[in-house]
Amino acid sequence: MGMTISEKILAAHCGKSEVHPGEFIEADVDVALGNDITAPFAIKEFNESGAKKVFDTEKVILVPDHFVPNKDILSAIQVKMLRDFAHSQNLKNFFEVGEVGVEHTLLPEKGLVLPGFLVIGADSHTCTYGALNAFATGVGSTDLAYAMVTGKVWLKVPETIKFVYSGKRNKWVYGKDFILHTIGKISVSGALYKAMEFTGEAVKDLSVYSRFTMSNMAIEAGGKAGIFEFDKKTAEFVKGRTKKKYNTYSADKDARYSETIEIDAGKLKPQVAKPHLPENSVDVDKVGDVKIDQSVIGSCTNGWLEDLQIAASILKGKKVNRNVRTIIFPGTPGIYMQALKTGLIEIFMKAGAAVSTPTCGPCLGGHMGILAPGEKAISTTNRNFVGRMGDVKSEVYLSNPAVAAASAVAGRIIGPDDL
Repeated sequence: MGMTISEKILAAHCGKSEVHPGEFIEADVDVALGNDITAPFAIKEFNESGAKKVFDTEKVILVPDHFVPNKDILSAIQVKMLRDFAHSQNLKNFFEVGEVGVEHTLLPEKGLVLPGFLVIGADSHTCTYGALNAFATGVGSTDLAYAMVTGKVWLKVPETIKFVYSGKRNKWVYGKDFILHTIGKISVSGALYKAMEFTGEAVKDLSVYSRFTMSNMAIEAGGKAGIFEFDKKTAEFVKGRTKKKYNTYSADKDARYSETIEIDAGKLKPQVAKPHLPENSVDVDKVGDVKIDQSVIGSCTNGWLEDLQIAASILKGKKVNRNVRTIIFPGTPGIYMQALKTGLIEIFMKAGAAVSTPTCGPCLGGHMGILAPGEKAISTTNRNFVGRMGDVKSEVYLSNPAVAAASAVAGRIIGPDDL
């Protein structure tokens, strides 16, 4: 019996010719990632283990991105733990203010995650890297500590669900709409501890950036990973970012899937996930009359230059509604610089939006965009749980950048063609 993409990568990393769903393995990791919320716990466990050195100073990566710049004394203490540990261990990849970006955008940009890699991160959205044909998954801080010491992770090989997207996508429809519709179709637990393998002609048409968005939100369906086959677009993205050799993987024709789900992407309209779960996705024209107080464009889900370009195409020459706080945060300093050089920042500022340094802050209700009781936000982020971006009586609607930008101008949730 053949193997899926995920099974092939896991087999290669545990020294076996093949693995099967349900099998427990100990595998070598190519990247062990921590951030300013999760890494302090891992560092504490690392120190208590008696270990003196991390297994590899290049493969252990620390990115303090959630409360950057430090929002208070506690967050400053947490980042200091990372900084001190990185310096004492001589870590090659520690990124702080000025260099820091949203971790799941920063690592691919810098060529630190490559096709065929096995990546673990103490952050649930580590699955983002599946867009590059890597098996990437979130783990707990204790698992991260173990990997920091040994270079290994203990995993159960997941079953794989195959998602086949056919048809030609419509205008203003992107990877965000594919994945919101998919989660709406299978629910937030529909892929629990399963790899989601995305394929089909409509997926091949998507940019790598839209694929990042889809992989990023695999966890919102309970997925262990969200993964794509390697193709020319993947190769073009990776080109010039690294000199390291890497392996690519595709599923065998006789690979066994737990389920195959077919979706006609040609029928999709821009999607909006209503409160309080990503599975509450509907066509944008079925949301109803929802006035908003805030629009957020960015995050590890939609913080790439392409996302900012989409938003700018809507906002150019317009003003955001005076009742809508519009916050735009590029995913990395590099993306910020590109946006500056190409005039996007000027478009945003003339429209009345605030442009932030790269940070996860607004996404998790950490800082720089907190919602008050009763307030509503449209956001290109990945979660809209109760209290996700502020008070428990606030509401978050998820969308792609075009919908978020158009809604910022209108003052209520609308599609770009309705502006």
